[in-house]
Amino acid sequence: MSEARSDVLILGGGVIGLFCALTLLRRGATVRVVDRGETGCGASHGNCGTLTPSHAIPLTVPGMPWRALHWMLRRDAPLYVSPRPDPERWRWLLDFARRCNLAAAQRAAIARAAILNRSWTLLPRVLVEEGIDCEYAPAGNLYVYRTRQTLEHDRPEIEWLHRLGVAATAMTGDVVEQMEPALLPGVVGGILHADDAQLRPDLLVEGLARRVREHGGIIETGAAVQGFRCADGRIDAVRTSRGDFAGERVVMALGAWTPRVTAMLDLKVPIQPGKGYSITMSRPDPCPRRALVLREPSVCVTAWGSGYRLGSTMEFSGYDERLNRTRLDALRRGAAAYLRAPVGGELREEWWGWRPMCVDEIPLIGPVKRWNNLLLATGHGMLGVSMSAATAELVSSLIAGEPPAIDPLAYAPTRFANM
Repeated sequence: MSEARSDVLILGGGVIGLFCALTLLRRGATVRVVDRGETGCGASHGNCGTLTPSHAIPLTVPGMPWRALHWMLRRDAPLYVSPRPDPERWRWLLDFARRCNLAAAQRAAIARAAILNRSWTLLPRVLVEEGIDCEYAPAGNLYVYRTRQTLEHDRPEIEWLHRLGVAATAMTGDVVEQMEPALLPGVVGGILHADDAQLRPDLLVEGLARRVREHGGIIETGAAVQGFRCADGRIDAVRTSRGDFAGERVVMALGAWTPRVTAMLDLKVPIQPGKGYSITMSRPDPCPRRALVLREPSVCVTAWGSGYRLGSTMEFSGYDERLNRTRLDALRRGAAAYLRAPVGGELREEWWGWRPMCVDEIPLIGPVKRWNNLLLATGHGMLGVSMSAATAELVSSLIAGEPPAIDPLAYAPTRFANM
């Protein structure tokens, strides 16, 4: 059986897959991208659109399991775990809870900071070189607090971030309110992450897809993976709803869909879908000047010249495709407690998407043992956009056999025994 062949076949047309494709094309490889829908139709579309080295500290910090158990009683909590029976999800959550200790969190933070800081350097450079206009703005990200208890809880993270090479500055409430006139009175303090930036993720994906095609790459949409043809420890071809495709190397950048597809290859990837929500509107008046995190309700606010978005929350409910309106209402309610004009006049989109949450909060980037031409580029959790450029650089270096700019060991899928 003949199939379309390229140097590199990339499964997944989100921000990670497209950035990998563009980087490989710039190095001279032939590349084909295969996606089950349209490019960027998953988590790459409706996320908060922030680049956040400030998010280097993982969720696997001591005490997180107890907070999660408390939040399970509230369907509108920042982190919600569905109580419905799902053995696979509950095994993952138990494994996640076991990793919520200081030593594991510190290891994860070092790995996350390295790839976040590298992406922070690379991404704006690529946007300029490739002529991608996605309303990128390095305006920083301001965490806003209305209770001293939460502020004092977060203060130790400032020094932790400093040790990781990430900017973080504590501010008093009056200074925060002067910086952001869009905020209601009553702010007790804030933490400014001056190196964070923002962009429109849908425009980023559109720009990446355009440049992939202009560099000679091929993007196959509407091509759901249905199986694999394998022999002698290699993937010979990928069977899809639009035919068979082959590559000397196969890069799997399928985000939250990764476990379902790798199961066809007898690989057990420790990823669960973490559902996030967002609401996109026209700009309110007054509108925030920079990205905000309204800390107590964990609502992210992003304002671009062309629009405005409320986002975040984390829901572990498996592959449930229903839109949970309680979660959307929580975003609006959280914004209303902080902002003079919490919503814009025109509602443009209510959205949900699955983030690929790896059990140790470190992405899976690199080759697997079982199949000698397969590399993973997945498990980025809430940080796919933030880690995209450095992930692509690492993947292309590994394929080319060149020394990577960051140590690949921390991200290697083979850190898990069954990979």
